[in-house]
Amino acid sequence: MQVLWLLILAVLVAQRGTTSVAEVFGNASTGLLEFSVGKFRYFELNRLFPKEAILHHISTNVTFLLFQIHSQYQNTTLSFSKTILPNTSGTGSDRGLVFILRPEQTVCTWHLETLEEKPVYNMAIPLSYSERDPVPGGCNLEFDLDIDPNIYLEYNFFEMRIKFAPANVGFARGVVPPPCDTEEGQDFRWRLQYDVYQYFLPENDLTEDALLQHLQRMAQVPQVRANAVKVVTLTANDKTEVSFSSLLGQGVIYNVIVWDPFFNTYAAYVPVHTYACSFEAVEGSCASLELFFIGFIFLGFFFYILIARLTSMKYDVLLILTALAGSIGGVFLVATWWRFGVLMFCMLCVGLVLGFLTSSMTFFTPLGNLKVFRDDGVFWMTFSCIAILIPVVFMGCLRILNILTCGIIGSYSVVLAIGSYVFTSLSSITVNVLRRALDANFNKAFTSVPFQTNDFVVLAIWGMLAVSGITLQIRRERGQPFFPPHPYKLWKQERERRVTNILDPSHHILPLRNRLWDQFTRIREFFQKPQPAGERTPLLL
Repeated sequence: MQVLWLLILAVLVAQRGTTSVAEVFGNASTGLLEFSVGKFRYFELNRLFPKEAILHHISTNVTFLLFQIHSQYQNTTLSFSKTILPNTSGTGSDRGLVFILRPEQTVCTWHLETLEEKPVYNMAIPLSYSERDPVPGGCNLEFDLDIDPNIYLEYNFFEMRIKFAPANVGFARGVVPPPCDTEEGQDFRWRLQYDVYQYFLPENDLTEDALLQHLQRMAQVPQVRANAVKVVTLTANDKTEVSFSSLLGQGVIYNVIVWDPFFNTYAAYVPVHTYACSFEAVEGSCASLELFFIGFIFLGFFFYILIARLTSMKYDVLLILTALAGSIGGVFLVATWWRFGVLMFCMLCVGLVLGFLTSSMTFFTPLGNLKVFRDDGVFWMTFSCIAILIPVVFMGCLRILNILTCGIIGSYSVVLAIGSYVFTSLSSITVNVLRRALDANFNKAFTSVPFQTNDFVVLAIWGMLAVSGITLQIRRERGQPFFPPHPYKLWKQERERRVTNILDPSHHILPLRNRLWDQFTRIREFFQKPQPAGERTPLLL
């Protein structure tokens, strides 16, 4: 038997020596993939050719293994055996299994397969942990696996929500795991803490290679703590669920590190990623991103919130109706100024628009993630006070208020237009407020966003356009009256002047109806055949 085992090892060594590519990339013709602890391996899975993953020479001080596999969006099934059962397997694009080792066990295997029609390009890695390290998902009571180290992610237009199972304290090989349902105490899982980390992928990069490369920075504890941003720390008494604002088309990776303060040891869950869009579906596709433009006209903004909360219309229909309602609101405001010249009402609307953007920018900063603003009453009261403060402060200098609003709001419209073609986090300034108004659960979401090269460029464009627009308007309006009379008043004065001043040439201008008839007559004569001049009587012979 020992001779046979040595022959098998010799064959495996010979295969590794003849082809160096097989060390990193799996071969479709062979069903066995060899792994090393802590080393990533790329391979391709085909529906007709499942594979077996094997790990040799496991150290005796290792208590459990965490094997994880990743793909961009196609599903892969990872199982302890060829028989796929719910409590011994997992299916998805980011999945992992915890294998509790038996005493003296030095070899471990996993079964890999996919049901996708196209081949799936994967990356996998086995990680080892000792008896003092906490066990991710060791106290799972919600999901199918007995020990579930996976992070489950759901997203919609408003938010992304991650869930994970509580961990358990570490234990040695051959020892019964500590109970999970006991009362609180420092000897059990209640002493554990969970750090939730967030890592943004490069903007506008939806490639598979980039994702798998950056996932390597989020799989092991040292790399996660060095590269990602810690968002929140949860205790064992907190609900293992965290929400984030949804960023359509922006790749992001989440992971959770569980910490045992008694031994000062750590363990990482299986990282999960999302783009908040689909690579296969037509609606919500990553290939055609849409962002919400209309948000500055009062009627359009409130109308969108109203119909979105009370109806279940599709997104395109909502945009059309919102554009229509916003146009009606814009025409109404212009007509109010043209006919009645109500300056204070119009400037109040202008100031509230600038106040809305100012308040949105305030909560776009880390200030918006403070715990006190998770309460909707506190949030909306503070938001409204900031928005109202702007027109109140500038009520004594209305022309400056109008110039500032035109410069800042107009330049931000350019930012939104750029965001339709190139991803930028600056478009989330107003979109996050819209989500807060529409989604009752958005108050629990963290609104952190990436700030990368595109954002710096767009921010510079925004600032340049705003400053140049404000400067140009101030220079142009220098020496001019603060606000001219409204157009209806000017038209009425001009009409009275023409009636009373007979020396004015405009006094003798024909009415509009007669002028239109004259133009019509000229056009009709232009298409008539000209009549010849002279005698038309036939000659007599």
